[in-house]
Amino acid sequence: MFFVKCIVVAVALCSVSISAKDWWENEVFYQIYPRSFMDSDGDGVGDLQGIKSKLQHLKDAGINSTWLSPIFSSPMVDFGYDISDFRNIHHEFGTLKDFEELTAEAKRLGIKIILDFVPNHSSDKHEWFQLSANRTKGYEDYYVWVDAKGFDKDGKPIPPNNWVSNFGGSPWEWHEGRKQFYLHEFAVQQPDLNYRNPKVVQEMKDILVYWLDKGVYGFRVDAVPFLFEVEDLRDEPRSYDPKAEPTDYGYLVHTYTNHLPETYDMLYQWRAVLDNYTKSTDNVTRIMMTEANGEIKQQMLYYGNGTAEGAHFTFNFLLISDLNVNSTAHDFMFTINKWLSYLPLEYTSNWVLGNHDVHRVGSRYGAERIDGLNMLVMLLPGVGVSYNGDEIGMLDTFITWEQTHDPMALNAGPDRYQLFTRDPERTPFQWDDTLNAGFSTSKNGTWLPVNESYKTLNLKKQKADPESHYKLYQKLLELRKEKTIQDGDLVVKALSDHVLTMTRSLSGHDTFVFVFNLGEKNATINLECYSQLPLKSRLKVELKSVYATLPLGTILPISDFPIGPYEAYVLTSDISELRYRN
Repeated sequence: MFFVKCIVVAVALCSVSISAKDWWENEVFYQIYPRSFMDSDGDGVGDLQGIKSKLQHLKDAGINSTWLSPIFSSPMVDFGYDISDFRNIHHEFGTLKDFEELTAEAKRLGIKIILDFVPNHSSDKHEWFQLSANRTKGYEDYYVWVDAKGFDKDGKPIPPNNWVSNFGGSPWEWHEGRKQFYLHEFAVQQPDLNYRNPKVVQEMKDILVYWLDKGVYGFRVDAVPFLFEVEDLRDEPRSYDPKAEPTDYGYLVHTYTNHLPETYDMLYQWRAVLDNYTKSTDNVTRIMMTEANGEIKQQMLYYGNGTAEGAHFTFNFLLISDLNVNSTAHDFMFTINKWLSYLPLEYTSNWVLGNHDVHRVGSRYGAERIDGLNMLVMLLPGVGVSYNGDEIGMLDTFITWEQTHDPMALNAGPDRYQLFTRDPERTPFQWDDTLNAGFSTSKNGTWLPVNESYKTLNLKKQKADPESHYKLYQKLLELRKEKTIQDGDLVVKALSDHVLTMTRSLSGHDTFVFVFNLGEKNATINLECYSQLPLKSRLKVELKSVYATLPLGTILPISDFPIGPYEAYVLTSDISELRYRN
């Protein structure tokens, strides 16, 4: 056992201003990956009617908003991110009528639907691309076309520069019919749209309004940094990453293809579309959240520039990009503070632990830390984001080369695919212990295999268990209704390399304390350095991780109380009653 005190550790203080909050500012947004959520027709692929049938699960869990990964018409080369019709539903998912039924059921349950908006590119099967490739009048410049730099000795056209695609290799594909290269920052079947063309700009604005008219409450905007490239197409510099091969995206520093000034302006224009729609209809905010990986200063510009408003929030991926299984409590404290110190006070923070592009939380950090990490995200100020399956602690599924679907992994080849694959985190939701984990009645298997753990790790079992990841998740969402969690000040402290703590406090309301032992050894906790906690305070165990040993309702002093390996607790200064017991 080791003892931890906070007298020598830096303190982070975030005062959260109290004002009337909009509906989204303390929301938990639940991401659904449609192919893997619920299959209603037995073909092994999830669909809209399947999602509709499981909306009650979201409501039961405490979720009031969900965003769907792309559901639009697509050849499914990149599983929906290659869109062939921005105004229609992919046939495997259903029809526009199915979507209308889904939104009607969501409205009945008080759940807001958010759609994925994929503006950077379309499918090469899209009518626009076919017309552009043929130089049809009005469509000639819908995409980024460029002449060959020259031709090699075999007569093969040479790309205009050294750029590298996100999916590996050159992002320039020669089109024999048009006799030019087109740009594809992702798969070769995903040509980049040309936002220097006003017609393209208007097309995409019209598409936003089209889906708003269908009843959605906003958009998660995909791959925003890639919207514009420098017009002179100059070469990008080397990164000198020793692990990156010349065909890897990480081989270059993407100075001339990411986060250009025009990109921010485009985003501000889309925000204006949403704001105007809100004002012209029911005054219920339609939100925009952006996927915009980059340096933190670049990310902050997506919120706005002081004159124009941008995203309501841009995803904070620091808990994914900057931390891992070996990170210390000090690393966590620094990472949380880093985001909050850069975020202007007028904007709303957000916290993301996982999504369809990164391995699952328990597989990255260790299954024993799942509850503590869920507690962390739900107790931090602002928006929380969950990926379907986080609420039951789903883990990655091993995917063989033969089972691989992810184009990024396929491009890497059988020897390197596991370094790039996103399939393990995209496998079907584990509803129960029946065939295909209750996801599908298919006798021919599912589009990706179900994790073998489904017999013991599933929602039905966790609903029945007295303590489970799911039961804790429910209680955490209930806890977020507390005024202190919504509006209170935040102080984060690392008591050692292994023990992370924080308080949420608000004058006239209860103080909540989070204690999380990231390590494998017992510790004794001393919280006397928190000025929010008077020296003679007593604390009550309000919530605990599944395998934590201190029972709910246990009354503790603020110093010298034990915490076991990987245990996490939410403590409260109010010891009158236990609020979140089943």
